[in-house]
Amino acid sequence: MIEIIGWAGVVAYVVAYGLLSLGKMKPDRVNYHALNAFGGICLVVLSYHKADTPNLFVNIIWVVIATLSILRILKIKR
Repeated sequence: MIEIIGWAGVVAYVVAYGLLSLGKMKPDRVNYHALNAFGGICLVVLSYHKADTPNLFVNIIWVVIATLSILRILKIKR
């Protein structure tokens, strides 16, 4: 099950980047950052389970950045 969660994270990262690159998503939208946060959380779970500290660290940072971006976007929209 942990491997499936990890693969879901990889798919989320690649889909987010692909859609951004193709102009189907905008970097100032919640959906882009939410997809990145979801991918990051999935990869945090996998990295923690495998005791892969470097990947755990980078994915925690990725989730924090995505979360802060979502909060900034929501604040601007108010």
